[in-house]
Amino acid sequence: MTYALQTIGLDKHFGGLHVTRNLSLNIAPGARHALIGPNGAGKTTVINQLTGVLKSNSGRILLEGEDITALPVHRRVLRGLSRTFQINQLYADLTPLETIGLAVSERSGHGHDWWRRMGTRSDINDEIAENLARFKLLDVMNEPTGRLPYGKQRLLEIAVAIATKPRVLLLDEPAAGVPESERHDILAAVANLPRDVTVLLIEHDMDLVFSFADRISVLVAGALLTEGPPDEVARDPQVKAVYLGEDANV
Repeated sequence: MTYALQTIGLDKHFGGLHVTRNLSLNIAPGARHALIGPNGAGKTTVINQLTGVLKSNSGRILLEGEDITALPVHRRVLRGLSRTFQINQLYADLTPLETIGLAVSERSGHGHDWWRRMGTRSDINDEIAENLARFKLLDVMNEPTGRLPYGKQRLLEIAVAIATKPRVLLLDEPAAGVPESERHDILAAVANLPRDVTVLLIEHDMDLVFSFADRISVLVAGALLTEGPPDEVARDPQVKAVYLGEDANV
């Protein structure tokens, strides 16, 4: 089987501090896979290694069977690996219409004159409209992003990631900081992501994790503690020990 995303013996350390320890993950095509763990477990460091933001000290990363370990960030995106961030990485002065238009145009090789392409290419315009509608942004599409409610900003970041046409999407705590009144749209957006996109989700909200994931990996101190279907992980005494402080041999 060729995995959508795979790590083999991934290791990252900063001096004497080991953040990722011999981590091997196998993410199946089309999976809804969650990576969970307590604060400081190394989850975001893993995402940064997968996307090329951080260079691993050892180990390999395979995207659909191809070794991408040495590729820079933009080359990984072009190969079909995209992500969102814990903290939004959006242009505050651009509108959602312009932001998605820029992402679509850049993917199609026209990022240098994206503002012209938005006005002249019906295929680009149709794709922009589809993304705005899918993520419930039509009502705010002409508002500067910096003025949007935080939940809308999170939706826009997911929309931008989808606009790159990823085959593998990494979601880094998409519901973090979103007010309860706006969380429904985030949960719905995550649940309705295209099924041909493999998703690796990092999230502290266990309700979101267990409603979304078909497989869960638990990370502790940079190492894989256990992995399996959600019901098995929920019953695992080691996981209970990590999250609840119950007695178990971890």
